[in-house]
Amino acid sequence: MVEITAAELQAAEKIFGDRLGLAQRYVEHLATSGTERGLIGPREVPRLWSRHVLNCAVIESAIAEGSRVADVGSGAGLPGLCLAIARPDLELTLIEPLERRVIWLQEVVDDLGLDNVTVMRTRAELAVGMVEADVVTARAVSALSNLAGLTIPLLGGKGEVVAIKGRSAAEEIEKAAKAIRKLGGVETSVVVCGQELLEEPTTVVRIIVNKPGKRA
Repeated sequence: MVEITAAELQAAEKIFGDRLGLAQRYVEHLATSGTERGLIGPREVPRLWSRHVLNCAVIESAIAEGSRVADVGSGAGLPGLCLAIARPDLELTLIEPLERRVIWLQEVVDDLGLDNVTVMRTRAELAVGMVEADVVTARAVSALSNLAGLTIPLLGGKGEVVAIKGRSAAEEIEKAAKAIRKLGGVETSVVVCGQELLEEPTTVVRIIVNKPGKRA
């Protein structure tokens, strides 16, 4: 079992509720086969709860009920699988180009019985038109100026991007402002999630997209 502190357990109970057991099994997958297959660095194992799973799961507060979510560059399922476990009301599509990661993701989805998840092996730019999403999520994929072009088109002209970012979020927004506007982004903001639950809350860049003439 991966160690979890009392504070982390309290946060996990609030976020995952009666699905905490699934979250614990997911963490075990990350700590074992996830590290063996190179999806997670061995040094990250002691920090799986704090730095990865809880850090990702708290962004569920920024996503509306019943949303269709596309997770770009899903990798080890961060944040896609965290959201699928915390929010069974969401419909998740995990977009990942690397076959070994796709195989691992599907194994975990099957083991946890997550019927609200579809794993898709493709690049984000090739998934446009194949995925219907209200929200697109991403973590550690690319700088925002590049990420905007990978995420916004998946929304079909209307929806939100919720991208986990670090302390340079505001600076990234400034650099990406022109690209975001060109793609239909009408409002970009920095949102902090999990302040009341985590020692280090999660910084998110939220982009509201509403391209004129696109889907209602």
